[in-house]
Amino acid sequence: MAATPADASSSSSSSSEAVVGGEKSNKMITLISSDGESFEATEEAAKMSVTIKHMIEDGCADDGIPLPNVPAKILSMVIEYCNKHAADAAADDTNKHEDLKSFDASLVAVDQAMLFDIILAANFLSIKGLLDLACQKVADDIKDKSVEEVREIFKIENDFTKEEEEAVRKENAWAFNE
Repeated sequence: MAATPADASSSSSSSSEAVVGGEKSNKMITLISSDGESFEATEEAAKMSVTIKHMIEDGCADDGIPLPNVPAKILSMVIEYCNKHAADAAADDTNKHEDLKSFDASLVAVDQAMLFDIILAANFLSIKGLLDLACQKVADDIKDKSVEEVREIFKIENDFTKEEEEAVRKENAWAFNE
């Protein structure tokens, strides 16, 4: 379930605090989605994105960080992911790690269009863990599917004629052991 801007803001403030120079900091970073909605995230959570981390380090975060490639619905999910993972990194509890796996699975249990939007956002923001998670979900979804099923899932037109496809299948029979 995606958080609303208010949910993202409130969950961010209750999330673990950033540690700066050995002292805890409650510094919040404002992230602005492509559709103009503002979200608050702890600096610790925001820095899970290499892109945002560099902007913070370069002093470009004072007036908010515009994210022109990330719509509000996806940004709220990204912030929720970062909050959970930042909090988990600070914890050393086995149960929390199991809860995180469950959270991750539910985060990517979305329709294909939203999953691809998560992939685009994770790539743009350079959040490796989220990108890996979403790409793994796509890989799991097409695992053990036939070529035709994969084409249907991704809406890929077959640009071979029946004869050309038959020739390719005969020539590369090893790849089509179904």
